[in-house]
Amino acid sequence: MAGYFNELNDNEKTERPSALVDETNKSDDMKKNLKFLNQKFDSIIKKRRQEIENSPLDKPLSNDMLTSVIIANTPRDINYDRNVNDRSMRSMRYLEIRGIIFDGIVAGTDTTANTISYIIYYLVHNPDIKKKMMDEIDKVFRDDKTRPITENDIHNLKYCEAIVKEVSRIFPVLNTFRRSLEKPEGLAGYQWPANTSIRVSIDAIHYNSEYWDEPEKFNPDRWMVENSFITFGGGLRICPGRKLAMIELVCLMVLIFRKYEIDLANKEAPLKTVSSVMTICTELLVEIRLRNKIFV
Repeated sequence: MAGYFNELNDNEKTERPSALVDETNKSDDMKKNLKFLNQKFDSIIKKRRQEIENSPLDKPLSNDMLTSVIIANTPRDINYDRNVNDRSMRSMRYLEIRGIIFDGIVAGTDTTANTISYIIYYLVHNPDIKKKMMDEIDKVFRDDKTRPITENDIHNLKYCEAIVKEVSRIFPVLNTFRRSLEKPEGLAGYQWPANTSIRVSIDAIHYNSEYWDEPEKFNPDRWMVENSFITFGGGLRICPGRKLAMIELVCLMVLIFRKYEIDLANKEAPLKTVSSVMTICTELLVEIRLRNKIFV
């Protein structure tokens, strides 16, 4: 925004750096990278589309996100109804498929990677909670550090799931999300017209003592009873990958902690992050050992 302002104004300049429009040509690099990614995505989509078109109608297709998006609203879709004559029921274009896959990769990578970093940080600083987690993992897997995790295992890892939820409450990766008003509404003592863009502060809600007992305290036990948070948003625009994210994080915790002992290199060091729409962990130095052995 600063760069855009400076480009449009000859007499007045902002004190902030121009960022993407400075002499480093970062904007050009970003465009090149985006073009490269779009070409790769289009190539993958085209290849999969051809595979689907060349497959007999009675042959089962692979059960993955890309295939599901490509066949949506086509005769290969199990929910397809040829009697529905609605323009919105058409199959998706390349641009739309690419956008969905891009969102899935971006939203499902950084969020999970940063959340597991925060989980490690809070577990190290709360050894009693970590012990309860380890007891649950050992009870489910009985010291077997290699066998695959099953669906039944996930259902039995309630405390691991509670830890994920509590970390997401007390230190959410996404600290805000946007909603647009469909009609005039009264909020915070003010009247807002339709189409007003509203920013919802996740931190403000998650730390509100009206809704949480001791909101500053890291307490996964609060999730062992029915509770809710808004880390994944809500309503029709709630994150479609929320259940997958929970499964990924619980499984990742098991894969790490059933085999390794993890400690912070410096427990006194503050958690290093940068925040915009997302809160990104910039550095988390850890020491890793095999459980009951020295890790080399």
